[in-house]
Amino acid sequence: MKRVVVTGAGGGIGAAMARRFAADGAHVVVSDIDADSAAAVAAEIGGVAVAADVAVEQDVRRLVEAAGDIDLFCSNAGVLTAGDENTPDHLWERDYGVNVLSHVYVTRALLPKWLDSETPKRLLITVSAAGLLTLLGSASYSVTKHAALAYAEWLRATYAHRGLIVQALCPQGVRTDMLTGGNARGSGSAALLAEGALEPSAVADLVAESLDERFLILPHPEVADYYRLRAADPDRWLGGMNKMQRGFEGVR
Repeated sequence: MKRVVVTGAGGGIGAAMARRFAADGAHVVVSDIDADSAAAVAAEIGGVAVAADVAVEQDVRRLVEAAGDIDLFCSNAGVLTAGDENTPDHLWERDYGVNVLSHVYVTRALLPKWLDSETPKRLLITVSAAGLLTLLGSASYSVTKHAALAYAEWLRATYAHRGLIVQALCPQGVRTDMLTGGNARGSGSAALLAEGALEPSAVADLVAESLDERFLILPHPEVADYYRLRAADPDRWLGGMNKMQRGFEGVR
């Protein structure tokens, strides 16, 4: 990959991917809502920093224009809010904007340039295993990550014959601020996910080694088995998930 853009790259998986792609020789555009964090990562790897709020379409278009001729766009930024149906509307809207609409804005800006290009173009969307399964303790994260996966699937089904390669990155626990800090600790599943959590660098290495034709990139291989069980026997799957929820609540 000659030119790569990574959003949410001020830390976590995004920063790790930026470092790995730069180490592989790519020119990397580091983007984050936190301008200082983006600048620090860009300085470290010899890349370019562009501050952007991916939930704002104008910011996304400015990022795409600043990046130039992009070969790989990693639409990685995401947010997690612990909560249930009573999560305030403004947080549902924020999570939907970052976790879903950001990917829509990216494709609105890129596809007119990318479709039917002489060289295939690649879009990597960081979804989460929650998009394939669910995340107990966060209704908004589960819902928006399912939507992000659905959009990635739609893009792949619609544009694969026109040179667009879409992949969905779906890790379980990764040792980032999302898992270990603030809101994540209240999500119910955080302690469970922490047990098998990977370092961001390990996820980035797997991504770099998985830029092929596969749709799903699963840093935790067991997620494929869970996904098959969910599809084959949803009642059993949901029963198991509710048993886990009861455990979190201390209910027999």
